[in-house]
Amino acid sequence: MIQDEINETRPDYKFNSEIEAAIIKRAIHTTADFDYLDTLSFTGDAIKKVKHVLTHQGVIYTDTTMALSGINKRKLEELGVQYHCLIAEPATFKLAADRGITRSMAAIKLAAQDDTEKMFVVGNAPTALYKIIDMQQAGKLDAKVVIGVPVGFVEAKESKVALDESEIPSIVNIDRKGGSNLAAALVNAILYNLDIIEGD
Repeated sequence: MIQDEINETRPDYKFNSEIEAAIIKRAIHTTADFDYLDTLSFTGDAIKKVKHVLTHQGVIYTDTTMALSGINKRKLEELGVQYHCLIAEPATFKLAADRGITRSMAAIKLAAQDDTEKMFVVGNAPTALYKIIDMQQAGKLDAKVVIGVPVGFVEAKESKVALDESEIPSIVNIDRKGGSNLAAALVNAILYNLDIIEGD
């Protein structure tokens, strides 16, 4: 149905690759919003980077429990991928209070202490994206790839533009739209289509 509507309303639209088509269509399926045909941005071989983390026993950090709950855990566990949301951890509360920063920022600082190859999945917190960018640029974080799709009006679009323009490989929605459900859907789209992504 999605492809039929694209054919009808955007007959000249062409996906860049089979995997991008799968990802964008899952975003549309999750949201019923065809704007994602134009607003999802892929930089720095992000899709291959996600595949690498997923197939090399890496770790996923999400900014919300909702995003984490939407990702297919069975497939992650089959691949030996760890997954965490640190937002409600006591250490996160303490660090946020001690430093006068948001819990989302504190969670990034705690995740940075993990030496495992990691990716971040952010569907809610612009401050998390800004912290990832700042720490990566300062050499205090090694994020292999970031899926950044915070939703909202205050710094949501701006933080995604900043990530898109950074050197960090990313999948970003250049718009106010997004959310934890979309963030999880983007991860699942890659999880379900690892076989069509070239490279390791």
